[in-house]
Amino acid sequence: MIKQENIRNIAIIAHVDHGKTTLVDAMLKQSKIFRDNQNVPERVLDSNDLERERGITILAKNTAIRYGNIKINIVDTPGHADFGGEVERVLNMVDGVLLLVDAAEGPMPQTRFVLRKALELGHKAIVVINKIDRTHARPSWAVNATFDLFIELGATEEQADFPVIYTIASAGRAGTDPEHLESHLQPLFEAIVRHLPAPVVDPDMPPQLLVTNLTYDDYKGKILLGRLSGGALRRLQPVLRIDREGGTHPEKIAQVFIHEGLERIEVETATAGEIVALTGIPDAYIGETITDPINPRPLPPIVVEAPTVRMTFGVNTSPLSGREGTWSTSRKLKERLDRELERNVALRVESTDSADTFLVSGRGELHLAILIETMRREGYEFQVSAPEVIMHQDPETGETLEPVEEVYVEAPESASGIVIEMLGQRRGRLTNMRQGENGSVYYTYLAPTRGLLGFRQAFLTATRGMGIVHSVFYGYEPYAGSIRQRANGSLVAWEPGVSTAYALFNAQERGQLFIVPGIEVYEGMIVGRCSRDEDIAINVAKKKHLTNHRSAGADELVHLEAPLLMSLDDALEYIAEDELVEITPKNIRLRKRILDTEDRRKARKTRNIEMGNGG
Repeated sequence: MIKQENIRNIAIIAHVDHGKTTLVDAMLKQSKIFRDNQNVPERVLDSNDLERERGITILAKNTAIRYGNIKINIVDTPGHADFGGEVERVLNMVDGVLLLVDAAEGPMPQTRFVLRKALELGHKAIVVINKIDRTHARPSWAVNATFDLFIELGATEEQADFPVIYTIASAGRAGTDPEHLESHLQPLFEAIVRHLPAPVVDPDMPPQLLVTNLTYDDYKGKILLGRLSGGALRRLQPVLRIDREGGTHPEKIAQVFIHEGLERIEVETATAGEIVALTGIPDAYIGETITDPINPRPLPPIVVEAPTVRMTFGVNTSPLSGREGTWSTSRKLKERLDRELERNVALRVESTDSADTFLVSGRGELHLAILIETMRREGYEFQVSAPEVIMHQDPETGETLEPVEEVYVEAPESASGIVIEMLGQRRGRLTNMRQGENGSVYYTYLAPTRGLLGFRQAFLTATRGMGIVHSVFYGYEPYAGSIRQRANGSLVAWEPGVSTAYALFNAQERGQLFIVPGIEVYEGMIVGRCSRDEDIAINVAKKKHLTNHRSAGADELVHLEAPLLMSLDDALEYIAEDELVEITPKNIRLRKRILDTEDRRKARKTRNIEMGNGG
């Protein structure tokens, strides 16, 4: 076994919005990857439209820079726990991590989640205290809090003895002393080379590569990414693919690529320790091993934590179906979901009793919402149900267990009462509370995932947008009891047509509207939130009867309050069990499962009788 001293494989991990992608930008620029006159966008690695819109990293990405004669392969990872499946995979490719911590906020929930995974794999870390130019920056406190977190997560003595680099990533500055930063990132590059280990490999053993990521190219087809643990791989080499069940499949590599900057460079041969990309193996999946056909040596497959939330994806059955989407059949929907399974290892898709409905499970609401939004932009038209948690049975006692999340809340002191009340109603248990220096109060809760479905929107409304909430999966605990999910009913259209200002003016007295005049509606479509705890059917397409004394223009004089225009995230949080979200490339509509008003009334009556008999 030898050390490949000319290579470092590192991942950058941090809580969402602590500056990972910005730091990678600065590292790329200072390693002269770009021409001096090249126009480089901000957060160059966040190439996905959704990533740029939301300001978060969703997909892990590879790049490489050179520092002297040493090549540093960098993986930029998501900071949100819902995309932890991405993080768990890519940590298998690297030998060390840069842990980025905000100088003002300190280690946050997703910091804890990702760091735990890195420490379990035995990785060493360099702690990078970023944004030390912020108004409330506390670099010394951030370092101490990070050390406490290392100890809490069971770090070894060697792992807890981490070097610290202070940075302002947006300005491309770094140093070992927060009071005296260099005008470049040289101290960070030096720390990576000095403190993070080089890959230890055996160049003479048969090749071993664990498929850690997949990507697609219109010309090259499926591209496999992974770290070459031993031996070498060359172009047109015959190999053996070992699937996750141990089955063997002879294959032949078409091309071999390595990373240089943001580009993939084709090479004849890749040696052990490199992060490589392969083409020519179209049937490979994440977690499989590419190895030598004569002396096959499988690697342990990637294990990803089980999903906690699920919802149904089905063919759109609304009266407006088929008008706006390119793909709307169950066959196309199933093909797209199966394709997603190839690269989204934290996702699960199951068939249901209905041929046109599929049960899709993921790591959280955001995980599934990103998939829905991606499919919507690709031209798919479908409908989804409200998210629900996945319960487990205790194998020993038979007790029902439910997923519990650790919730971190930051809110103004004036909102303390409402925060404690809201989380208390959702069966949350307060485990820690501290006063911040900027007038905020920080709370830590343990709350059932069930209680957090639909919580964020209500929380932001209650704190007037001043609150911040993050959560991370904690574990499974006994069922906490019933939780009331929503206090309001819905305003439901009971007649098809086009909404009018006259009808909406009368309807807004019943609650808050979700639509504006001129919107085509159908019976059973949800057009607003009712001010009471019951559903009310209303006619939003009613027109004012014209007479000799009233002109058609009189309809325009009514005053309508601003409607609440629902985003996808808002819609998923709002809907109840008997409601669906209709997804099309052009619109997001809310609707009842049972569209007919009379049928819905009968179903509700039957359900009430059954509940009465059950009681």
